[in-house]
Amino acid sequence: MPFYRIYRMKDSPRQQFRWAPHVSGCASLKPRDYEQRGEVDALNEYDAWRLLRESGSPLAVGDLLESDAAGLRICKYVGFEPAQWVLPEPKQHAEPPHDEPSHSEPEPAGQSTAG
Repeated sequence: MPFYRIYRMKDSPRQQFRWAPHVSGCASLKPRDYEQRGEVDALNEYDAWRLLRESGSPLAVGDLLESDAAGLRICKYVGFEPAQWVLPEPKQHAEPPHDEPSHSEPEPAGQSTAG
């Protein structure tokens, strides 16, 4: 029987998600909007949904189930759809240009060659 990790959507993003128009296809999700909250053994995601509902802690719209076999699945009004984590790209540090070395030296404070 497959093993599912349960991710609950945090309250603030849940309000935005609930009122957003439905789009089909793979949902792109930010890990910071979720908290892992338990696990469940179930035949499939709909069985997990039923088991969690009967246990008194049902999945809500926007919550996720993740298994090794089925991957990440998001609970929507229309059922479960595929999802994926979107990780922020690492910030790139700007390096100084390596064109030509500078031959001029800075002038000491208070001294000027201009006359």
